[in-house]
Parts: sequence; C-alpha cells; structure tokens
Amino acid sequence: MDHISQIIDKQEGRRLEFKGELPTNSDLAKTIVAFANDAGGDIYLGIDDDRTIVGLLEDDLPRIEEQISNMVYDRCYPTILPEISFLTIEDRHLIRIRIYRGSMPPYYLKSEGKIKGTYIRVGSNNRMADESIIAELERRRRNVSFDSEIVLDKTIDELDIHTFSELYEEKTEEPLDAQVLRKLELVKTEQGNEYPTNALILLSDDAIRFAMFPNAKVECARFKGVDSEEFIDQKSIMGSIAIQAEEAYNFVLRHINKGAKVEGIYTVSRWEYPIKAIREIIRNAVVHRQYSLTGKDIKVAIYDDMVEITSPGLLPPSIDYADMESRQSDARNKVIAPVFKQLGIIDQWGNGLKLVATEMKRYPHVEFRWKEVGLSFQVQFIQKYYVGETGGNRVGDVGETGGNRVGDVGETGGNQELRNQILSIIANENTISIRAIAEMLGVSKRHCERVIATLKRSGIVARKGSARDGFWVINR
Repeated sequence: MDHISQIIDKQEGRRLEFKGELPTNSDLAKTIVAFANDAGGDIYLGIDDDRTIVGLLEDDLPRIEEQISNMVYDRCYPTILPEISFLTIEDRHLIRIRIYRGSMPPYYLKSEGKIKGTYIRVGSNNRMADESIIAELERRRRNVSFDSEIVLDKTIDELDIHTFSELYEEKTEEPLDAQVLRKLELVKTEQGNEYPTNALILLSDDAIRFAMFPNAKVECARFKGVDSEEFIDQKSIMGSIAIQAEEAYNFVLRHINKGAKVEGIYTVSRWEYPIKAIREIIRNAVVHRQYSLTGKDIKVAIYDDMVEITSPGLLPPSIDYADMESRQSDARNKVIAPVFKQLGIIDQWGNGLKLVATEMKRYPHVEFRWKEVGLSFQVQFIQKYYVGETGGNRVGDVGETGGNRVGDVGETGGNQELRNQILSIIANENTISIRAIAEMLGVSKRHCERVIATLKRSGIVARKGSARDGFWVINR
C-alpha cells in the first residue's frame, strides 16, 4: 500500500509510465523496447496519466497478462522477458509490467526493423532512435565505448599531440611515449600501422579534431538577469578536452561573488556558490559527455540567481543522482576517464557525487537540481532566496525534481547585489546580528538596516525573538 502510494506520487519519466487501460499493442511495444534499450522501467496499468487509480476488472487480469506476454514475444526483438505482477490498492486492481535493462541492445519492433523500429526513452516519451543512437546501443552490446574506436584518417605519427604530450608529462612526470599511448588505449594497431582512437583525437589539437568533432567544446556565458536574452560575457573553449574543464571552471569563478565571514578572530573567504561541487559537475560534463552525439556542445550558463551546466547525453543507466551519498561509478568514455584520472582531473572512482552531496550541505541557501532535457543532462545550482530587480525569484523550473517559476513579490528599493548577499549570509547563519552582517559586507550598519527593512516589508525576511537572542527567518 505505502509502496504504491509512493510510486503514484512520482512523475512519469525515464523509468516510469502510467496507463489507465491496456494501450494498443504498438504503443505498449514502443515503451517496452525503449525501457529495455535504456535503464529499464515500470509500466502500471490501471493508473491514469494524471495518477488517478482507475483500476482494472479482476476477471480481466489473467487475459491481459497473457495478451501482454504474447505481444512482447510477437512484436519485440531481441527477446524481452517482462516481469508481470498483479497489485491491489484501495480495492482496485493494477498490473505492473517491469522491464529490465537489456543486455542485447538495440531492441526494436520486429515489424519496423532495426533502423525504424528502435526506440529510446527521453523523459516521459518514446523517441525513435537515429543512426548515431543505434550505433551507441550496438557498442553497448559489444561492451565497446565510442572513444575507444580507431580512427584511420591519420597515423599516430601524423597527428599533432604536442600540447597534450606536454600537459601529460607535467601532470604525471612521465613522457607520453608509444608504450604509454598503447597502455592507455589511445592508439591501436591496424595492418602494421598505429592509429589514434577517438579519445586521442579529442585530446589533440590537430585539425582533424575540429573536422570530426566541431562541437567537442564548452560554450560559457554570463547572462544579465535570470534569462538568456542579454550577454554580459561569453567564451567558447575550443582546445583539447584535457583543459576544457579547468577553463570553464575559471570562467565561473570570474562571474560569481566571493564574500567573507568572521570566525573568531579570523576572516574566512567564502564563495556564494559551492565551487567544489560546481567544479566536479563541470569535470563530469567533459569526462562523461556523449561525444558520438553530433551538433551538441557543453553549455555553462551563469545567471544572476543560478549556475547551470548542460552536457550532451543522458545519464548512464546505472547512475542515480537521487542517491548521491552512495559511491557510484560508470564511465561512458572508457578511455578518456582513465586518462583524466592520470592527469588528476578526476579523483578516486565513485567519489564525485558524494563530494557534491557533502559540499551542498555547507550551502543550505543553494538548491541543487538535475534533470534530463532532450538528449542532454542538466544540473542547476540555484540561489533559493534570490530577489531580482523586479522582486522575481526563481524557485524552480519544471523538470526531474518538480517545481515551477513564480512571479514577482514586489520591490521597494535597495541594492540588488547587497540584498542577495545579505540573504545568503542569513541563510547560512540565522542568528547573526545586523552589525556583524554590515562588517562582513563592508557597509555601514545604517545602510544594512535600510536594506533589511526593505526585505522585511516585502515579507522576504522576518526576525523572531529579541535583537540579542533572536533569529532570522527567510520566507520562500
């Protein structure tokens, strides 16, 4: 009972679908092959799209079960073995069809064939896979990664890897010689000649990289306000992927604020965002992006209230951002990831998400959100208590974790940047005095009082208790 109630509270998505009744064979088959091609998933029959429990007739359950089994056998290839079970909630009968992640992708509709009948799951929809996605599924079947595939256009002797060689020697204190290239699978032998893999092409500064992977870059932008209508600054990071993460991270640091906090007799610097977490997410975006997807680049966007990182490719099926505290490791790019570990760009396997989760605890005023947008994965670091020029604040975009953007709360004066700094300080230390806030920000106590008075009148903050023993409350 409780388990089903928890399921119903969730939105339809990558691993979940609700149907009030048995859909047509074609629609159900598309969902089943899409789940098998991705992370697996559950289909609940007897629950409407709006998550109303309508139920199925008890006498119809055996017939529906047989119909589903026959349909999967007749229409799906390779063989998919669904787990079908009957459930009861509030005296209503349901059927759950559980599809596990398949080991023989691509799965497709027999009647349509592999090219037109392969489907993948994108959000809560089934999308016909194009040739690049089918190729990626076939590589998964062979346990081969895209970055390990050989490129025959140039031999290793013809490829310009000078910059990468220098970086490798600097970081590892060993030369990037032929033996190391082979050990790291950056080169492979074909008919007596050594050729680079896609990984080495991406790490190089050779002209062939720009021809083969024109979108293997990071587009960084600082926008004015909370939308993308006007740029303040932008940068295209086009060089070797080995330096892209650090350059993108430095771009973020140039465009976010750094304050100070007094701890005892010391003044401690503190960024407005959890920079260790941001750095980890940017690194993950470069290391784990799906380089086989053409026409897509990594995007790092900075708004007045948010830092947003978007990377081409959905999450690997075994990675769950809802369980960040656990150690998780699944490298899509099986050659690039070990190279980045050698270079010190990524740390010990499985520590990344745990590091992010730990860092976020130190920033209660910043909300961490993630969602899949089309065939990309997006992470947002949002200032919970941001108040814009017109009083608007972003409390969430509709997506994986829910939420929506709300409207204005009214603006009656005060400096925007100072307001946001005050809210950030209060969110981090709710017993702090106005005098201490003013000292931290380097402004007069009177000016600080005026800005806080504005926030109080707007209903954004309130002070509970006395000036000496009370505490601040921020109303979201």
